[in-house]
Amino acid sequence: MANAERSGRAAEAFGATAAGPAMAVQARLRAARLALWLVAAVLAAREVAVVLRTPRGERLTDLETWVGPHGVLHVNGSLYDSTSFTGTPFAGLVLKPLTRTAEQALGWGWTFGTLLLVVALGLVAARALPQPVSRRTSLLAAPVAISLLMLSLPIRNALHLGQTSAIPVLLVLLGCFAVRGQRACGLLIGFAAALQPTVLLFAPLLWFTGRRKAALSTGLTFVGCTAIAWAAMAHDSYTYWVHHMAGTGLGGQADDLANQSLHGSLLRTGLSGPLEISLFLLLGAGVAALGVRRAVRYARDGQLLLAVAITGCAAIAVSPTTWQHQLLWVLLAVVGRVGKRSSDRYVWPLAVVLVMTLPARMMLPDMPSLYGLRDNMVLLAALLAATVVPFLSRTSPHYRSPVPTEYAPPAPARFRHVTPPPFLRRVLTRPNLLLELLLIRVTYAAYGQVRSVVTADRATAEQHGRQIHSLEKWLSIDIERWANHTVATVDWLRNFFDHYYVSFHFLVPLAVLALLYVRRPVDYRWARSTLGLATLFGLLGFWLYPLAPPRLMPGSGFIDTVHGVQDFSKPDYGVMTEVANQYAAMPSLHFGWSLWCGIVIAVLAPKWWMKALGLLHPLFTLSAIVATANHWILDAVGGAAVVGAGFGLTYLLTGPRAATVTAAAAKLDSDDRGVPVGERSPTGG
Repeated sequence: MANAERSGRAAEAFGATAAGPAMAVQARLRAARLALWLVAAVLAAREVAVVLRTPRGERLTDLETWVGPHGVLHVNGSLYDSTSFTGTPFAGLVLKPLTRTAEQALGWGWTFGTLLLVVALGLVAARALPQPVSRRTSLLAAPVAISLLMLSLPIRNALHLGQTSAIPVLLVLLGCFAVRGQRACGLLIGFAAALQPTVLLFAPLLWFTGRRKAALSTGLTFVGCTAIAWAAMAHDSYTYWVHHMAGTGLGGQADDLANQSLHGSLLRTGLSGPLEISLFLLLGAGVAALGVRRAVRYARDGQLLLAVAITGCAAIAVSPTTWQHQLLWVLLAVVGRVGKRSSDRYVWPLAVVLVMTLPARMMLPDMPSLYGLRDNMVLLAALLAATVVPFLSRTSPHYRSPVPTEYAPPAPARFRHVTPPPFLRRVLTRPNLLLELLLIRVTYAAYGQVRSVVTADRATAEQHGRQIHSLEKWLSIDIERWANHTVATVDWLRNFFDHYYVSFHFLVPLAVLALLYVRRPVDYRWARSTLGLATLFGLLGFWLYPLAPPRLMPGSGFIDTVHGVQDFSKPDYGVMTEVANQYAAMPSLHFGWSLWCGIVIAVLAPKWWMKALGLLHPLFTLSAIVATANHWILDAVGGAAVVGAGFGLTYLLTGPRAATVTAAAAKLDSDDRGVPVGERSPTGG
């Protein structure tokens, strides 16, 4: 009996021990889910505030085309008199009851109604994820989906213009995943096609996946709705279907950058007339056929949501006009899984999210050679999803079990109360190059955007400049004017420092990152994180302490050797005049980034002369920023401080690099080249 009691107590204790971690995991999941729902709510409130703060006449412009002289909506004459309304005649017929609503009430109702549609769309999409899904995914999918929808450019555009673009997408998802019976499915999708004709491309998807009654119901519903609209609004129907060829020419010129379709892209290349039309029809037919074929394959594989996304992406390409608010199908393609390695899984979703949430200029630099890609960024994403991207099949062994990421042993905590978070474990494998390029480009674009937005008035920046100059005089380090005038009188020295200031600020950090990526991938992650943290601290400094550089201090006698003599009330510094914040001088990231390069090279270079050459870069940069009157000496001190903070925080969170990086680099080098670890350098150099 005693043994039985002891066994029972031991079993209870073991159960309690096992339940402890499980309960902790559940608590973290609940906290994460609550946080994500709060994020979704904040984003929704932000969008409502943006719409309602927009002056009347600039918001809900598609609905405002119906506003009468007394502020009440009405339809007088053709829907297409102003060409601002881009919907089908059936859409106009459905919206006609709203013409009896007061303008202000309709604006509020339309905005909050669109938000409800977005919530419904996110919930349906989350429930439609291919099975099986983990408990974490099932709990977090809905708020993540709604947040992404709120951030997406199509939804933001639809909220601003008062468009109905979310309705066809929701109807298709409801028809495919929510209703029972093929006729009900076809009815919803046919109704969606009556609002957005390219949705008819879903009829072949239904037909070839064995849902032929749904396909027939889709076609009949579309024809019936269009016939009803033609009977009720014959003139508008003729205008839309015949005069404007299914909406082409409505809402703007077909070659406008906002038209992300094959037709718009071909027109932007300079093609026109019969040649352009023939090429568009040929390419459109190819994209439609290939897209539907791929969609059918993934639908049979059990990935119906991905099949819907692929079909929608094909519809984007083949439509004569696809405006920004009609591009929501691309975001659904984020559910596709691409890549055999765990580290590759993030590339496609991140690329889709960035394309659908950020302006194209943040994705690609402002270079004429890249304008063709930048102007057709969303179309390119749709074409890739519809025809090229090799989404994994559920039968693939890598679909649920990708090649895992290898991690180094976790470093011990640097301080007793600071525990390194699990997601900062040191990764042994080389990061995905495309993912890194995306992150670097978007991070730098965000840096430039924040740097230009965080501005201050001239008086404050000049007052801070006088404070810095006075402090330097007290410290006896105010050598800027002497260095500036000395260099300005020596032409070759002036040209050297001008060129060094303008060119090497970007070239050297990029070269160091590229070399680390190729030769020392583990050190690349450590160095990249340090540089990112230093830049973040630098942005904080720009915000907290706007500072005029010496060259923009009136009456101080400095010579702007790079840009010439300036009018301080309206300085001109070349092509960056409109976008750069010239009062972002403290800290100097010119010096900070160069110091980061010098430290990284000094730590990692195998030979002493390489280390010395690396340390010359921050020395030359310091000389350049002072000699060209672009920074104070104390700005360089600030740059050194943020770099030190970046290295310190990286050390605090991930531990020292010596032990883990050495072992990781040796293992990676052995795996890559098939050479025993003991026969190679421990750092893989």
